[in-house]
Amino acid sequence: MLDGTGESEGQAGVFRRRVLYIPGYDPFPPRRYRELYRKEGAAQASISGYALTVEGRGGPDYGWRVRSDMGRPAETWVEVLVWSDLVRRSMGRGIPGTYLLLARTAWVYLASGALGRLVRLRKGPMIAALYPAVLLLLQLVVALLAGALVLWLVPWAGVGWLLAAGMVWAVLEGFRRLDRRLFVYYLMHDYAFTAMARGAWPVALEERLAQFRARLRAALATGVDEVLVVGHSSGVHLAVSVLAGLIREGMPRGPALGFLSLGQVVPMASFLPGAARLRGDLRYLSASEELTWVDVTAPGDGCTFALCDPVAVSGVAPEGQRWPLVISAAFSLTLSAERWRALRWRFFRLHFQYLCAFDRPGDYDYFRITAGPVTLAERFRGRRPSAGRIDRALSPFRDVA
Repeated sequence: MLDGTGESEGQAGVFRRRVLYIPGYDPFPPRRYRELYRKEGAAQASISGYALTVEGRGGPDYGWRVRSDMGRPAETWVEVLVWSDLVRRSMGRGIPGTYLLLARTAWVYLASGALGRLVRLRKGPMIAALYPAVLLLLQLVVALLAGALVLWLVPWAGVGWLLAAGMVWAVLEGFRRLDRRLFVYYLMHDYAFTAMARGAWPVALEERLAQFRARLRAALATGVDEVLVVGHSSGVHLAVSVLAGLIREGMPRGPALGFLSLGQVVPMASFLPGAARLRGDLRYLSASEELTWVDVTAPGDGCTFALCDPVAVSGVAPEGQRWPLVISAAFSLTLSAERWRALRWRFFRLHFQYLCAFDRPGDYDYFRITAGPVTLAERFRGRRPSAGRIDRALSPFRDVA
């Protein structure tokens, strides 16, 4: 039986869960996510009136333990599936390499026809995608103008050109050092990583996904009540392939399996010509009876394809599609007016709001879902998709593998 908050009543014992969290394209270590969970979990517990504590732990399976009481005691072990080392490696290309990536990535999206289809789907994330390209070109123009000014001031052949080249490099390097505030290089490398193999998984990432599948299989054998996979941003399409691969291999009988996808950008990959594997995984997972898949986005998040069914818009929805259940986090309603005004134009911060506290939470509460005594299937049983769900098939490529 569920009470008015969706929590279990009258059940004895401690509810146990394993959460496997797959971050997006993020060079930072997993400690960042533990501290975010600790801070925001405490804030949400204070707002919603339940008990929640976080205990850190180290080791190769870096994560943390959460104890809560939301009508029934619950214990959750959260593990971050790390690929930040691959992200850092992909970002080490320097200034010339980044401009070469800009040219190559633009060509992949333009020549394939994916860019035009993505703009028709949602303009917000495409503005976010164009931001690093436009800023990089503007930075180059400013650097070249500075170099031209040096040539005008120092007209001597040889010396002038040498000084001008040094000025161009100094200006570009200055902009690169400001990237902690501008996120230009970071976002450019993010999109370039997706387009690296025209939407296919790079070999190093394919090997990491195999390790993630092994971690998921091990979690399913721990005797807990639920195993919940959480993917955020570009971690969503990684999670799709991890789950589809595991279920194809033959999933062991055991706990309930849930998949919570947050702030997904799946079309950025699935609309590319080389993403037949991902499209096949989307199609397979959407018809699976072995799991519950809930997809949460928000129109206020300009970095996500809000309310877009990632399977349907990719053109691979099968007959009798079951998943995902597409719902809105509705930031303008679940955040107070004051909080919404403070965050509305902080686009990068809003993209992480799914992992944070809401001062007017609705049926989406990250901490009730990941640390409470109710499975994902039970919590959203009977829930209808949010109004405004987009399911038009727009991908220019629909072959599957």
